[in-house]
Amino acid sequence: MERYHVGMIRTQIQITDQQAAGLRRLAAERGVSIATLVREGIQHVLAEEDADAVWQRALSVVGAFHGGGGENVSEEHDRYLEQAFAD
Repeated sequence: MERYHVGMIRTQIQITDQQAAGLRRLAAERGVSIATLVREGIQHVLAEEDADAVWQRALSVVGAFHGGGGENVSEEHDRYLEQAFAD
């Protein structure tokens, strides 16, 4: 059996009448298929999720490298940076 789109999985979704009309209109304006718009939408959601994960990883280390003395890094960061470069 020959596959129409190699590397793609066929799926079925349900959308509202308004969503279908909006997709038809936008697809016609752009000259692309509705499937293309759906794939772009999925990619956008996945990219946002990836970006959120990156931010969460970055935020998880905020304040983790302050020297362990309980100092207020957000207020004293210049002093700590100066000390770090002096060492």
